Amino acid sequence: MTPATTAAATSSPWWRGAAVYQIYPRSFFDSNGDGIGDLPGITAHLDHIAYLGAEAIWISPFFTSPMVDFGYDVADYCDIDPIFGTLADFDALVARAHALGLKVMIDLVFAHTSDQHPWFAESRADRANPKSDWYVWADPRPDGTPPSNWQSVFGGPAWTWDARRRQYYMHQFLKEQPQLNGHNPAVQEALLGVTRFWLERGVDGFRLDALNHMMFDPKLRDNPPAPEDGSPRTRPFDYQDRRYSQDHPGVVDFIERIAAVCGEYGAIFTVAEVGGARPEPRMKAYTSSDSRLSSAYSFAFLYAEALTPALVKGALAKWPGRPDAKGRAEGWPSWAFDNHDAPRSLSRWCPCYTRAADATEAEKDRWARLEIAVLVALRGNIFLYQGQELGLEQDEIPFHLLKDPEAIANWPLTLSRDGVRTPMPWDAGAPHGGFTTSEPWLPLSDKNIARAVGTQAADPTSLLAHTRYLLGLRKASPALREGALEGCVARQDLLAFTRSCAQESLFCAFNLGAGTLTIKAPPGSVLLSINDGSPELLPPFSAVFIRG
Repeated sequence: MTPATTAAATSSPWWRGAAVYQIYPRSFFDSNGDGIGDLPGITAHLDHIAYLGAEAIWISPFFTSPMVDFGYDVADYCDIDPIFGTLADFDALVARAHALGLKVMIDLVFAHTSDQHPWFAESRADRANPKSDWYVWADPRPDGTPPSNWQSVFGGPAWTWDARRRQYYMHQFLKEQPQLNGHNPAVQEALLGVTRFWLERGVDGFRLDALNHMMFDPKLRDNPPAPEDGSPRTRPFDYQDRRYSQDHPGVVDFIERIAAVCGEYGAIFTVAEVGGARPEPRMKAYTSSDSRLSSAYSFAFLYAEALTPALVKGALAKWPGRPDAKGRAEGWPSWAFDNHDAPRSLSRWCPCYTRAADATEAEKDRWARLEIAVLVALRGNIFLYQGQELGLEQDEIPFHLLKDPEAIANWPLTLSRDGVRTPMPWDAGAPHGGFTTSEPWLPLSDKNIARAVGTQAADPTSLLAHTRYLLGLRKASPALREGALEGCVARQDLLAFTRSCAQESLFCAFNLGAGTLTIKAPPGSVLLSINDGSPELLPPFSAVFIRG
């Protein structure tokens, strides 16, 4: 199958409207048989991603690290952890990706480092060394308790006592991830140097991890209690309105410095991860002009319990594609249904999972096909997480095999992130799904091995083939790639909207429910029908795209 349209020439940067494929390197492919994925393993299977039709890859951290948080605790920003390979392996990966027409994005973790980073070792030595204020240090209160009531994301206070300095240091995540002092100009210069290091090695973009955590209230004022909103609270972190421990407006100034460095190297794609309650104001501030970041990565869908028309309409309404009432420009959104921190969307959203044992593979397949069609139709960049194109489900990892520090600390109230990080299945007939020749770092389930790449690549009706077709359709359609999104309707199980630009107009309608819907589509030709959707009738979990 090939898409029926051809994209018109555009002067927009390569990333605008692109599909980005996220790789979790520990779980993509193990090239050396140690049970852990690595950079040569990624290089060996880049052709799968190019064949799929993604335009860029985003690789989660592979830097030198003690792996307490599996790479998000960086001990050396400018080197590769030996379990993943070498700098030469990274250079070979970039070269192969570029030869296949793929751009390469990497994660930059600028809010914190590992406690094993040389910067922190120097900083904690005493209060007078050159890096003494590269991290956030504070004296105890008169009674010896921490300097503020701030809580860490992973549970417990955001402060740990250090006897060397007789002070507390701040960490918004694990105690092994001390907070960098983002207000310090010397820290900013060092991080900009890291950015240049990777740009010189040919990367085409960055995902900036936990960016809104980078700065804080220098007065260390206590956070007020969070208002009750009815949502479950599993961590002390959830009980606070984090107005002082994160989201400092000074982050914007540093963003402009990052953008200036990236601008020296051309069309570099920068996307901010901005979590927390009511993140849209910060997302828009971080992306509101060409002198800031390219996009912001939305959490609107990643933890949602159901994919509903109302959810989609509400998320899209926050990014209408025009200036706000005060004339401030709007940035460009990015959307993901899955990533390395959130449970698999198929397991969260497919209605058949709400029943007992009567869920069929056919039902799961119908839902997965619909789900990817919704993602492809959204205005903005779209991110796919490895295995999403195969319809992988969330794996259940028993407690004794858990690796995720958050899940272990909060067991059993926090759903393990390990279940979405299990290895990629490549060959259903090989041990461990062809991921490795030894025991994998996390186990693969039989249900996911059955959906291996090799099996689906040989089937023109597979979800893999369907996803490839839809990504090709999006790439070839000016309306889907960059057009406006207008007239959004969310009525019970019906979601409908129009994507339009000067070259074309597409009416997109989706039935997200298990009943049949009657619709009246505008005149035009059917460009795409999913699960027998038509201009008059939408069977359960179906869709239709109509070109006007």
